[in-house]
Amino acid sequence: MPSGPSQWLLVRAARLFDGTGAPPVGRPTVVVHGGVIHSVHADPAPRGDWPPDAQVLDLGDATLLPGLIDAHVHLTCPGDGTPFETTVQEPDGTQLALAYRNAETALRAGITTLRDCGSMRDTTLDLRRAQRLGYARLPRLHLCRCPITITGGHCRYFGGETDGPEGMREMVRRLVRAGVDYIKIMGSGGGTVGTISSRPSFTVEELRAAVDEAHRLNRRTGIHCTCAAATRNAVAAGTDHIEHALFMTDEAGHQQFEPDVADAVARTATVTSTLCVGYFIVDALGPRLGAPDARPEDRAAVERWHRMNEANVDNIRRMRRAGVRYIAGTDAGWRFTPFDGLAREIELLADAGASPSEAIVAATSGAAAVLGIEGETGTLRAGLAADMIAVPGDPLADLTALRRPAMVMLGGDVVVGG
Repeated sequence: MPSGPSQWLLVRAARLFDGTGAPPVGRPTVVVHGGVIHSVHADPAPRGDWPPDAQVLDLGDATLLPGLIDAHVHLTCPGDGTPFETTVQEPDGTQLALAYRNAETALRAGITTLRDCGSMRDTTLDLRRAQRLGYARLPRLHLCRCPITITGGHCRYFGGETDGPEGMREMVRRLVRAGVDYIKIMGSGGGTVGTISSRPSFTVEELRAAVDEAHRLNRRTGIHCTCAAATRNAVAAGTDHIEHALFMTDEAGHQQFEPDVADAVARTATVTSTLCVGYFIVDALGPRLGAPDARPEDRAAVERWHRMNEANVDNIRRMRRAGVRYIAGTDAGWRFTPFDGLAREIELLADAGASPSEAIVAATSGAAAVLGIEGETGTLRAGLAADMIAVPGDPLADLTALRRPAMVMLGGDVVVGG
């Protein structure tokens, strides 16, 4: 049910959660015109705010929410367990097709904005170009092209290797020239073979050069940190945002929470959660362990991730108590993480101490503010894009309702349900 540039559409449901954390509105009417939200009304809606021939979409006992924002994905990774070093061997045309499929999957799950945290060379920029030309109907794409990484560093295959302060400044300039929305930096190793997750990669001087140059060019920065030392460096460099903020002390996945790091982050930066990665790994590999041909490496991976999952939830609980603000991101594409898994991430944030309302805000208005797109999307209010979903029942009472969107609207076009 497209709204079109001149079509008026009234969307009604049992309740509305606007994404700000405000109490739900009963029996709402959302008036959509020209792809944007014209007005939002509680029952009874005033007459005269729309023409008499406006179409009506009544979704019954459902809840309207803003379209969801996944703040950490990798569009050119398949999320099916294929080793990273295998995936990156595919040509860019294949990578582009994969990115298209992944973005479509996310949209069907009610995710109307994707923040890509690093993909192969220009593939995501090419995808957005096709989107803007009208060749693809996909979620809003917030892109970094490729992450900046040390020579031989995490995600080096994507094309962002550089070293030294001057190299960092030059890479930032090249990425801005290419058209990126923000700058992503690998502040430690990660899941790429040959890198070390429990040690920082760039120095503070290198990070500060990149952050300063990004800010000079009106771009925000996000730094991947999987150990406390990397997070300290990122904070010292003045980053806007931190990805993961883990506390790994070795490559076996042991972690040691450091309160002073939590306090420093709380004063200066926000964090993307990415809790669900390990849970999807355990879900995928766990059933294999009972097979006669179960591989020792799968057993070791499950044990490692069981340990990390418990630590990650506990760390976020303690970080939140220190005042750290989180937004929701899945790391979709990485290992076994699917592109329709954001609802699981929201549930895990609640397990880590967020209220259902706070967990949803982390995937709506909270994420939009961190991305700098709060003037475009993230809440249901007049003047913003008509990016909206409907889920059965009340997600504040049962967050699993977010797994089953009954309607997805992107820029006023109903792409699922209706």
